[in-house]
Formats: sequence, structure tokens, C-alpha cells
Amino acid sequence: MSTTVLTHQFDNGLVLLAEPMEWLESAAFALLLPGGSCNDPTGLEGISNFTCEMVQRGCGGRSSRQFVDELEKLGVDRGAAVSNAHASYGGAMLANNLFLALEIYADLVRCPHLPEEQLHDGRQVCFQELRAVEDDVAQKVMNVLRQKIYPDPWGRVCHGSEEALERITIGDIRNHFQATYHPRGAILAVAGKIQWEPLVDHVAKLFGDWQPVLGEPLNETVNSSEYQHLDYPSSQTHIGVAFDCVPYSHPDYYQARASVGVLSDGMSSRLFTEVREKRGLCYSVYATMNSLKDRGAVLCYSGTSTTRAQETLDVLMAELVRLRKGVAEDELDRLKARIKSTLIMQQESSRSRTSSIAADWYLLGQVQTLQDISQRVDDLSCESINTYLAAHPPADFVTVTLGSQPLEVPIEVS
Repeated sequence: MSTTVLTHQFDNGLVLLAEPMEWLESAAFALLLPGGSCNDPTGLEGISNFTCEMVQRGCGGRSSRQFVDELEKLGVDRGAAVSNAHASYGGAMLANNLFLALEIYADLVRCPHLPEEQLHDGRQVCFQELRAVEDDVAQKVMNVLRQKIYPDPWGRVCHGSEEALERITIGDIRNHFQATYHPRGAILAVAGKIQWEPLVDHVAKLFGDWQPVLGEPLNETVNSSEYQHLDYPSSQTHIGVAFDCVPYSHPDYYQARASVGVLSDGMSSRLFTEVREKRGLCYSVYATMNSLKDRGAVLCYSGTSTTRAQETLDVLMAELVRLRKGVAEDELDRLKARIKSTLIMQQESSRSRTSSIAADWYLLGQVQTLQDISQRVDDLSCESINTYLAAHPPADFVTVTLGSQPLEVPIEVS
């Protein structure tokens, strides 16, 4: 079982992370670039996602079709995504094909064609992704909730708006690519059946002469935390509630994570039991931790009928307030077992580990091994969690609802 994550930082700023998993026959990589939606210029919201789409339309000596064909011949199960902080590309494959896949992706992020003749097709893909988000009303509520709990640009979603996407030109995309696709702040994480020294040498050949770019500082704008209702003709109501929490980098993160787990990990959790099972108020309810680099939040959701929406919000809010009183030993025991199960399953997936170690490096500046995390979980106690809750009680809730009728936000109970 792997116990060490190896690291190497190149002179241009690119960080290489690797976790050998010798018991596997696969390998996976995740390449994170500082091209997230937080960098979208005003009026061009969605350009990071548009750029991500366009860079995959041919690179180096490969046409768009040849790019896809070569990866398929290597058996690469690939993906690309844009988050608030990063544009990310990755894949999983047989370990013997890792170096060839990295060569293709080096061309992708360093010398894409960005073909003007495919701009219309790329725009249509972005339109379809945006409309899919708009049609998913539960996701829409949570997107608006993120925008309210975090200051702009940290609460942005990557899809932008139709108006902004329509005005983006190929020149805008090329400029955005030049400004954000560079090695300063980039992370390449690899996990699986790998050998460290040959990997470092290979990555140095592919990326060592890649020149960094100085980024512009981002300005924050605080959003209104007042209750917001999104009018939508439906027999269902979607409820989002959020409150501030410590980020992943905070010493008490695992205490915070455990308190949210008591709320929402599994069918024995408080929200599932109190909101759904005992009262039958909703068809879905959960709470989840969300962390940026220097701030965090707990995001809660419930989907219910319009006739039961007010009661659902009342009970949901009451459970959040009740958490201030602390957690019980039996709740913590169940939670530890669930977290340990997740850790074991992570050990069996090289792709899962690449995502985890890349996120660790970005958020912490170091990587926690599975053994480190397991020990942190073992060390959790009701006393430490309740001490955390006394110092950081759920409060100052931000609420967003979507449906045919607005709701009355309960006054917080001390």
C-alpha cells in the first residue's frame, strides 16, 4: 500500500505530484491549469469553459479528429472540466500508455489550434451545456446559493450566459488562452503503476521549457446575503441554505467535516431522518462541505412539493440550529465507518487519487496520504467536534428558493 506522495516543482512553477500504486495495472493523471471561471473578464463570462472546449479541437500536428482517435487507440478514459479556480484535463489508462498520453496533452495545453472555423460549433456546445444547467432547477438553486455565500468572482459558475457567449470571438479565446494556460500555479498529479524518476524526466521534456505568465490580481465584490426567491412555475419547490464554515486548510476542518457528516452522511443522518423519514417532507435533502482556498461553506439542499415547502424549510433550519448543541457518540461511530469505507475505495482507483492529491496541493500546499487522513478520522472525538461547534456554530444563514411561491425564512433560534 502506498504511503508516500512524491513532489517536484519545476523552475517555471509547474508542480508534479505522484503517488505510486504498484498493485494496480493502470495509471491516471490530472492536469490543473489556472484557467478557471474566476478569471473570466466582465462581459465575457463563460469564456473559460468556451476555451476549454476549443483547445480540444486539434493540437500540435493533430486535427480535432486525430486528437480523439489517438487517445482512443491508447484506451484513455478522458475528461475535461472548468471549475472556479482551474481548467482541468485528465484521463486513466493502462500504465504502459501514460507517457504517450502525456505527450498528447502537452500539445493540447501548449499548442492547441483554436480553429476559427470551429468557433460556431464550439459555441453551440457551450450553449447546450448552459441550457442543461438552466433546465436542472436543483442545480440552478445551488449555483445561485454559491454566488451569494461567496464574494464574486469566487462564487461564479463556469457556464456564463447566452449573451456573453454570443459575443465571444476567436480573438478573445486566444487572448484568454495566452493569459491563463501557463505553468505558474499549474499542477500535474499522477497516480498508479509508475516509476518516479522516469516520470520526472519525461515531464521535464514535455513542460520544462514552458514559459510562465504573470497573472492579474482579482478584485472581490461582496454579494447580498438577503433571502432570494427565484420564481418558477412548478408544483415543486427547491430550497438552498448555506452558512460559513472553515476551509479545508483550517486545523479544525475534520471537526467541521464530521459535524456536517452527522447532518448528512447516510440514511441514519439527522437531515435524512428528521426531514424525510419521520415527516415525509421531501424527496431529497442533504448538506455538504464546500471549500475554496481560504474560505469555506456548508451548502444544504432540499427538494419538496410546494404545499410542504414551508414546513420543509422550517425543519431543515431547525436541524441546522440544533447542531449547535453538539453530536453524540453513536453518530460519530457511524460516521467514522462511512469515511473509512470511502478511503478504502479510493485506494482502488488511480483516477480518484489524482484528483485528491491535486486538490490537496492547491488547497494545502502539501498532500495528505490516505494514512494521514485515516489517522485524522481516528482522532476525532465528540469532545473535539463539540468544541468546534461551540466556536463555530451554524449561523447567519443564506437562503435561496425556487418555485411558484416564496417562503418565509424562520427567525434563528438561539
